[in-house]
Amino acid sequence: MNIIFMGTPDFSAIVLEKLNEVYPVSHVVTGLDKQVGRGYGVKFSPLKQKALELSIDVLQFDKVSSEGLDVISALKPDLVVTAAFGQILSEKFLSIPKYGVLNVHASLLPKFRGASPIQWAILSGEEESGVTIMRTVKEVDAGDILLQKRVKISPDDTASSLFLKLADLGGEAIVEAVELIESGKAKFVSQDANLATHTTMIKKEDGLINFDRTFFELDCFVRGMTDWPSAFTHIDDKLLKVFKVQKVEFDEKKTFVAGEICNADVKGGLIVKIKDGFMRLAQIQLEGAKRMSDVDFLKGRSLKVGSVLK
Repeated sequence: MNIIFMGTPDFSAIVLEKLNEVYPVSHVVTGLDKQVGRGYGVKFSPLKQKALELSIDVLQFDKVSSEGLDVISALKPDLVVTAAFGQILSEKFLSIPKYGVLNVHASLLPKFRGASPIQWAILSGEEESGVTIMRTVKEVDAGDILLQKRVKISPDDTASSLFLKLADLGGEAIVEAVELIESGKAKFVSQDANLATHTTMIKKEDGLINFDRTFFELDCFVRGMTDWPSAFTHIDDKLLKVFKVQKVEFDEKKTFVAGEICNADVKGGLIVKIKDGFMRLAQIQLEGAKRMSDVDFLKGRSLKVGSVLK
């Protein structure tokens, strides 16, 4: 089967590698290389880098639906697979492959259609997530579903750890999907649009912590923002990233406001007031310093109890 694979980030690179082990991919399509840094060096997408490692031919388009129609048509693909590609595909493009376009989406559709579904699953306090293999249509993530695979979200999962779980699961799922198509056993089921939820792209500024929330909400927030863009606050006009939090008991001898530092010593750690009690900032990173435990952080710094993190 002649398969073309399209994507961009690490997620797509992991899925490509697993698919290619069973069904060799003829070509990879990704976006244009980016210039980065002061020297304007060229940065390949993770998918391009993986394709080069696997000796797969790479095609690059800013907009494949307009610039790449003739090129893709000439390749006569049986199937196009996308995973976190990031480009809208036109009806003309979708009609090119014999068996259509399949997308590997990192959520249990119709829940979490759109961008950043892995982060949003944790941010929303979900107990499970998964991947969906669906037929791509013009409406975002609304195509008929071929199969789904589920995975539990553990209390310790971050967006980064769940990302790896779902990327591996996505690779397994797309191999199974291609097997179904090749054998003529593929059966697609339409989504219930009434159950659809939609997500937005996470931006750097979205990591700002609002301490006037419950511990459950804040724990989900911190884990959902780890490792990027990272949950953060500010102390002494410096950015303080927070990577792990713990619910703690604290003898409240005065009234604190949300975000106020209640304890800051190596014995008790860095504790702040939140909506439903107290929370320890167990793993943190001050701007310009290394990531460390709150205890190690406090060994070399003195923080004023009563200061408010904002």
